[in-house]
Amino acid sequence: MNNELVMNANLLVQYFQKPAREFTKLDIMLYIKEHGVRMVNFMYPAGDGRLKTLNFVINNFSYLDAILTCGERVDGSSLFSFIEAGSSDLYVIPRFSTAFIDPFAELPTLTMLCSFFNKDGEPLESSPEYTLHKASQAFTEVTGMEFQAMGELEYYVIAPDSGMFQATDQRGYHESFPYAKFNEFRTQCMAYIAQTGGQIKYGHSEVGNFTLDGFIYEQNEIEFLPVRVEDAADQLMIAKWVIRSLGYKYGYNVTFAPKITVGKAGSGLHVHMRVVKDGQNQMLKDGVLSETARKAIAGMMELAPSITAFGNTNPTSYFRLVPHQEAPTNVCWGDRNRSVLVRVPLGWAGKSDMCTLANPLEGDSQFDATQRQTVEMRSPDGSADLYQLLAGLAVACRHGFELEQALDIAEKTYVNVNIHNNENKEKLEVLKQLPDSCAASAECLQSQRAVFEKYNVFSPAMIDGIIRKLRSYEDATLRADLQEKPEEVLALVQRYFHCG
Repeated sequence: MNNELVMNANLLVQYFQKPAREFTKLDIMLYIKEHGVRMVNFMYPAGDGRLKTLNFVINNFSYLDAILTCGERVDGSSLFSFIEAGSSDLYVIPRFSTAFIDPFAELPTLTMLCSFFNKDGEPLESSPEYTLHKASQAFTEVTGMEFQAMGELEYYVIAPDSGMFQATDQRGYHESFPYAKFNEFRTQCMAYIAQTGGQIKYGHSEVGNFTLDGFIYEQNEIEFLPVRVEDAADQLMIAKWVIRSLGYKYGYNVTFAPKITVGKAGSGLHVHMRVVKDGQNQMLKDGVLSETARKAIAGMMELAPSITAFGNTNPTSYFRLVPHQEAPTNVCWGDRNRSVLVRVPLGWAGKSDMCTLANPLEGDSQFDATQRQTVEMRSPDGSADLYQLLAGLAVACRHGFELEQALDIAEKTYVNVNIHNNENKEKLEVLKQLPDSCAASAECLQSQRAVFEKYNVFSPAMIDGIIRKLRSYEDATLRADLQEKPEEVLALVQRYFHCG
């Protein structure tokens, strides 16, 4: 029996005892018949970054076969700004590998994510999931390797304050109940996310916690395991839907906003990446960071200014990306260093067997922990368009393999010190800075757009739309304008409280 399937929380995987990527239309129809499923939902990401839903009542199997095979028509102009009403029809076609049982539905309901197709039955070039597919495919074609990713999903839970067991302000990292109030909510979210197919690494409370106007604000994080980059986007998208949906049922408010209030920790969306060949992680070689990893990092160093156009998409993003805070503002990378843009976290590359040292009764584990090594991009936040962001990172890492001076770029942007300390001022001055506004991100994307459009990954129409949206905020001087104006900052935060 496949050990990876035995404990899988997805009910369809349990039933068929095969990976979700192997699901067929016949499997879906059989499960619906055998389990009395009465509803089928199609879900798909739109231009606002949210999942949309189309419901079907299953009255007969001919109709079920029709919708699974042919999908359905939707109004593209209501989903994407780049589609005009005069010619707006699109098809949504379900992807069977994404099927799961809706944990919130009263009637037994099977849900699948969909892909968009145009009037000619071709994939919609500017749709979110197809852009990411093209980015993943181009990475593999150029490098011969697979690009994998996973996200750290940070969010705040907000509920009335009972006044009991007050947590220490801004010291909530890995806090336990009862000082952390929403651990049970988080673990139920994790169970539901796993049921939808999400591959979770762990969950915990985060730094941010405070009380305001009689309400507790508590920051939490759910982190995922590295998977194929297209699957990473799907599972993050569904996870945000699960967390918000369960929050609604509990009567909690939930936000992924990058800025929560003045002087408190904002929420990021750190993305970990690794490159895999023949099932083996290529990020380490002989216990040190590999040339493959350094080339990928070099690409991110080169394109970092324009990646903010995908990962930091409203004005409040740039109230999180401020100098001398934990969120990065300088284009550099380093080991175990939280003042850098791209961090290389601990990778279990030590020579000792820590399990045996902690548990003397255990023998040598012979476990290859180096397969867990990733690199982490720390600038994105919860406003990100998940598919565009991960596509942008795949493009950036691919770009590193196409740069003749990649290893030299990696060497020049490496730092092994806290660059915010005064003694490192000279090092700080030679580093490039991330954009400080949506307007600045738009200009960076405009100047680097050719790299993203290469291999037809990002369509020109998509890049134009992103630039147009970023420029529409007219926020070039907003951060400076609102200094010492906390009430106006809070008004801005409220406007984008439920972004992404």
